[in-house]
Amino acid sequence: MSDITHTKSTARFDEFATVDWIDDAAKERRRLQGLWGHLGTRQVSLSWVYLAYDAAVSWIVVLLAGVLIGVNTAMISIVTEWLSDAKQGVCSRGWWLNQKFCCWEEADEACAAWLTWDQALVGGSSGFIRWLAFVTTGTAMAATCAFLVRGYAPLAAGSGLGEIKAILGGFVIRGFMGGWTLVMKSVGLALAVGSGLSVGKEGPAVHMGCCIGNVVARNFSKYRRSAARQREVISAAAAAGVAVAFGAPIGGVLFSLEDLSSHFPRKTLWRSFLCALIATVSLQAMNPFRTGKLVMFQATYDRDWHFFETGFFVLLGVFGGVFGGICIRLHLRVAAWRRRYVRPSDAVTEAAILALGTTAITYANVYTRADMGELLAYLLQECPSTTALQQPSGGWGGMCDPANSGRVIIGLLAATVIRAIGTIVAYGCRVPCGIFVPSMAIGASFGRMLGTLAQHLHRTYPKWALFAQCAPDTPCITPATYAFLGAAAAMCGVTKVTVAVVVIMYELTGALNFIVPTMIVVMVARVIGDAIVEGGISEQLILLNGLPFLGEDEDECLLDTVAAAIMRPAEELVVVPAIGISLYRLQRLLENSSGFQGFPVVDSESDMRLVGYVHRDAVVKAIASYEAANNETMVSFSSSGPGGISLAHLVNPSPTTVRPRTAAETVVEIFRKLGPRVVLVASEEDGTLAGLLTRKDILRHTRSH
Repeated sequence: MSDITHTKSTARFDEFATVDWIDDAAKERRRLQGLWGHLGTRQVSLSWVYLAYDAAVSWIVVLLAGVLIGVNTAMISIVTEWLSDAKQGVCSRGWWLNQKFCCWEEADEACAAWLTWDQALVGGSSGFIRWLAFVTTGTAMAATCAFLVRGYAPLAAGSGLGEIKAILGGFVIRGFMGGWTLVMKSVGLALAVGSGLSVGKEGPAVHMGCCIGNVVARNFSKYRRSAARQREVISAAAAAGVAVAFGAPIGGVLFSLEDLSSHFPRKTLWRSFLCALIATVSLQAMNPFRTGKLVMFQATYDRDWHFFETGFFVLLGVFGGVFGGICIRLHLRVAAWRRRYVRPSDAVTEAAILALGTTAITYANVYTRADMGELLAYLLQECPSTTALQQPSGGWGGMCDPANSGRVIIGLLAATVIRAIGTIVAYGCRVPCGIFVPSMAIGASFGRMLGTLAQHLHRTYPKWALFAQCAPDTPCITPATYAFLGAAAAMCGVTKVTVAVVVIMYELTGALNFIVPTMIVVMVARVIGDAIVEGGISEQLILLNGLPFLGEDEDECLLDTVAAAIMRPAEELVVVPAIGISLYRLQRLLENSSGFQGFPVVDSESDMRLVGYVHRDAVVKAIASYEAANNETMVSFSSSGPGGISLAHLVNPSPTTVRPRTAAETVVEIFRKLGPRVVLVASEEDGTLAGLLTRKDILRHTRSH
């Protein structure tokens, strides 16, 4: 870890506002009390109706968000598949048809309606024209995507997982989950994936899901006024985003619980489950691939595994951990270089160059030429029966022909290396991009290669003691299951997610008998990956990009540290006296302290004994109604203050307070469990204000050590 600690940044902290969960919960309780209070009025029946609506609106929002997430994902899948095929040809029956629908009633190999670009342009066969069209269209798509994102929604670039974690942790990123960001993320993602860049759409699906949840929720006043309610919807929408990305509703809920959400009560669990279910059903109803599958790479297995294969499974886990650790380290170096040398205005040029290099290289290999979702679909499929093996095609890319074993192994190894390099370089460029499916495709390529090698060894040396468990004259080793396990290992190695990955892979295949092998490869990948670099790629990018997120690793830097060593001392704070301050001085104080979201209230400027805490927004709203008052009118924050304007009702008389000698770990737990915006530090002797602590102060301290 020592060589990557320099990537920990706090430069962007001031861009983010902090949510006060305690104050938000208090406002929600007061709102509910007001609703119940109306039951004693004459309009009792109307009050009951409104209470029923208020209780139902939470489920209405989740249901609407789930439907829209499913529909949006289906539309992106359809467009992405068409764009991917457009790099290789066009349908003579209609330009809007991709290759599958163009050849729906014919075998793909003998489809006369689908024209490759050399056939469409020159009416003959030309490998150079096919290559040139592949490279040109891919580069144009990537450049268009970068142009749209740069010009209309810069926050739509990247995966968005790190920012989502920061938002769910209690920070506000303006515009990150807005409607325009959603539109550009959806359009740009289809272009980025279709261009052939080594990026996936599954990570950004979480960001788009959260955008949809936020856009739907803010149309209801109950959610506009409550950050805690918004957090529930965002957590549920994130789960739905993962669910539709992998066709795994339970895995989506677990992913949101394990990796994204820092607060996940049972109520949020239920709503996440419903949102993921509705989104998945909506996607199933849309049926974007017309195969009945939720995602392109769903597969099923009817063969079991043997104990001697455990050694191969461990190798897959080792590969996943090593790949994940190296991928994270190298990507951080690439990202640091990109931040230093690539300006935001160069986003279009960067994307075009990356797409040009990627498409020019990947076209030469049949396993990298295909879209990564399509590649996974082929790699995860079992080979056909023995009679089909005798056909000349031998399956896609010749993978099922025993005579092609050597060529398949070399081709898959090359595909693994090419995609790994492409993913490390492309992930993080200024286009919508994810790393889930690229990592799975890399792991699946390596797994299929290892499975093919093991199968070749069994066919060549069937009498080896290693293969003693294999029944004679029957398939013993299934390379497709190695691809499946390799995909799980690589995904875990990059994300450091374990339980959710196992469940997602199970839901993808329904292979209950492969849960134990999946757990083996995931655990090995996690152990090896943690030995190389701690934390998944989203955690490392949070540090690199300076996002405020209070994770579980902060305690290590706070041993033997007390609150007084981290707090901002009282001399640096802006305070308001309880006994009173002139309206003019208060207005000037508010104008000159726009960076503060609240102020400690003390007895007087000479007596700094702590009285309470008042929020800036509440004060600004209150004094706005006194614009006609005399500037010398006194404003007090105490019920015993002088005449004039009294704002005592705005003061929280019991703010979260600790002593200067309180352990810093205790303060961190207060922020995690209770969620206050600030923790005040008061002297043990006389209650004098000693300082103030925020989550950002904790993070600045931990990231500087």
